Amino acid sequence: MNHTYAYRESSLPGAHPEKETEDENRDDLDHTGEFQTQLERLKNATIMMVDDEPTTTDVLTAFLEDAGYWNFVATDRSTEAIDLLEATWPDVLLLDLMMPDVSGFDILTAMRAHDKLKHVPVIVLTSSTDADTKLKALELGATDFLSKPVDPSELVLRLRNTLTAKAYQDQLAYYDPLTGLPNRRMFMERLDWQLKNAKRDNQKVALLYLGLDRFKQINDSFGLRGGDILLKQVAQRLEQSIRESDYISRSAPGEAWTNLSRLGGDEFSLLLHGIQRVENAALVARRIISALEEPFHLEGNEVFVTPSIGIAGYPNDATERDLLLKQAVGAMDYAKQKGRNTYKFYSKQIDANCLEQLTMQNQLRKALDNGELLLHYQPEMDLESGRVIGAESLLRWNHPSLGTVPPNKFIPLMEELGLIGPVGEWVIHEACRQNKAWQSAGLDPIKIAANVSAQQFRQQNFASALQEALKTSGLDPRFLALELTESIIMGNAERNIDVLHEIKEMGVTLAVDDFGTGYSSLAYLRKFPLDELKIDRSFLSDIHANSDDATIVEAIIGMAHTLGLSVVAEGVETEDQLAFLRQKGCDRGQGYLIGKPCPAEEFSSMCLQHNTVED
Repeated sequence: MNHTYAYRESSLPGAHPEKETEDENRDDLDHTGEFQTQLERLKNATIMMVDDEPTTTDVLTAFLEDAGYWNFVATDRSTEAIDLLEATWPDVLLLDLMMPDVSGFDILTAMRAHDKLKHVPVIVLTSSTDADTKLKALELGATDFLSKPVDPSELVLRLRNTLTAKAYQDQLAYYDPLTGLPNRRMFMERLDWQLKNAKRDNQKVALLYLGLDRFKQINDSFGLRGGDILLKQVAQRLEQSIRESDYISRSAPGEAWTNLSRLGGDEFSLLLHGIQRVENAALVARRIISALEEPFHLEGNEVFVTPSIGIAGYPNDATERDLLLKQAVGAMDYAKQKGRNTYKFYSKQIDANCLEQLTMQNQLRKALDNGELLLHYQPEMDLESGRVIGAESLLRWNHPSLGTVPPNKFIPLMEELGLIGPVGEWVIHEACRQNKAWQSAGLDPIKIAANVSAQQFRQQNFASALQEALKTSGLDPRFLALELTESIIMGNAERNIDVLHEIKEMGVTLAVDDFGTGYSSLAYLRKFPLDELKIDRSFLSDIHANSDDATIVEAIIGMAHTLGLSVVAEGVETEDQLAFLRQKGCDRGQGYLIGKPCPAEEFSSMCLQHNTVED
C-alpha cells in the first residue's frame, strides 16, 4: 500500500464545534442525527497500520473501507514506523506486537517517550492469549486490544470508541474553548512538525502573526464579555477569508484554515506550508485585512477593528521554531508602529526597532517618577466673543536624551503597559493644580479639560480620586472638564450613567470627545448627564470641498443645542473654517489657528495677551 501523508486531527468530532455543515447546524437536529453526524466525521481520521504481514493490513483496510474510512497509512517495515509516525501524525495507530527487527513493544516505548507521539492512541493487534503480553503492552501505553484474526464488527466498534475519546481529549487539550480554533499548544506542535517536513522536502513555510489593533479599548469599553464576543466574530471572519486563499499553498482545497490558531488574547497565527515564495503570504495578509474591514456588531453597536500582521519565513528568516516565532511577532509590532491595519515582513531592521521599543518601555515605566512627564495646554476660544475661556491639557514626555517624544509614539505604549491609569490620575491632579495656580496669579478663571482613558474611567475609585484632586488643589469644580470618548461612555451604559451622575453632582463639566467617530448617536446620548460635544477634527479638514461634512457639522450643532449641549469644534486651522463655525452657531473652537499646545508659562502669557487684545 502506498504511504499517504496527511494530518487530519481537526476533522474529528468535537475538534471544531463551530465548523458544522448546514445540516449539522439546524436547530431541529435530534440527538440521534447529531450522533450519526459525529460518526461520519470520524471517518475522516488518519489511520496508520504497522504489521509485518501485508495481507493483514490489506484485510484491515478492506474492513474499514466498507465502514466508510478512507485515509490510511500502512507499512510492513517496522523499522520505518517511527519516521512514518512523525511524518503523518495519525489519529490512531493499529500496531502488531510480534514483528522482527523492531517489535510493537519497541515502537510503543519510543512513542510514549516522544513529545509529539506520546498521546497518539494505539490499538494493539495480537494473536497471543498470554496475559503477560497484554499487561506489558498496557504498561507501555497501549490504548486497546484486538485479537487476531480480527473480527470486522469489533474492529469498527473499537476504532470508533478510540477516535471518539481522542476527539474529546483533543478538544480539551488542543483547542481554544472560546473560538474553537487550535490553541497555542497545538500551534507550537504543528509549527515543529511543518518545519521538520519543510526541511526534509526542501520547502518553504510562512508564519503570519496577527494582533488586533487597540483591542484593549474594546475590553475597556464593552467589558471582557464584549471582547469575547468580538473575538469569536473575528475568528469566523479569519476562517472564511483563509478558506478563500488556499490557492497560494499546496494544502488540499479547503484545508488551509486548519493551520489557523488563536494564541491567546487578541493574537492569532497562520501557517502556510509548501508555498513557492514566502512573499506570496502577502496575498493572504491582504485578504485578511479586507475581511476585517466591515464593521462588527457588538451589543447593538457597530465596532471597527483592524489587524496588524507580521510575516516571517522559513528558511530565509529563521530555521528554528522559537526564532521564527520571534521574528513574526517583531514584524507584527513593527506593523503596529507603522500605522496599524497593515502587514510587514520581517527584516533585520525590525530587530533594532524592537530593541529600541523595549528600551523605551523600560524608560517609560520610570518617566512619571523621574518627573519627565508634563502637560501642555491648547487654548479653547469662545467663537462669539473671541476670548480664550478654556484649555485642553495634553500629555508630553520630555525624554532626557531623546527630547520631546511625540504622544502618538508613547501613549499607545503606555496603554499596552497598563500605565495609562496612574498617569491619567496624575494628569487630572496636575491640571487642577495648574489651573488653581493661574487663578492665584491673577489670570481670569478658565475651564481646564483633561482626557480620561477607558482604563482610568473603569477604575472603582475613579470618582473618589477625582474628588481628591479637586480637594488637594482647591480648584472650584466648575473650572474642570473631563473629556471622554463615545466608546467609553457607551461601553457599560448602566454603570457609566451612575458614575457620570456622581461626577456631575460634584459640579464638574462632562464632554464627549471626538464626537462622530464612535458608536453612538445624539439621541442616545440624551440618557447621559453631559454638557458638551467636541466635534472631531476630521469633519473640519475638508469642510468647504465636502458638502457632506459641512452638513454633518451643521446637523450636530443644531441637534446638540436642541438637547441643551454646547459644541466645541476641534482642528480649526483656517479662517474659512472659523467663519463657517461662527455662521452655524458653534460655541467654541480649538485648533492651531487659535493656538498650539504650549507649556504652562507660555500659555498664561498667550492667554493674557490674547484676551487683552480682544478686550
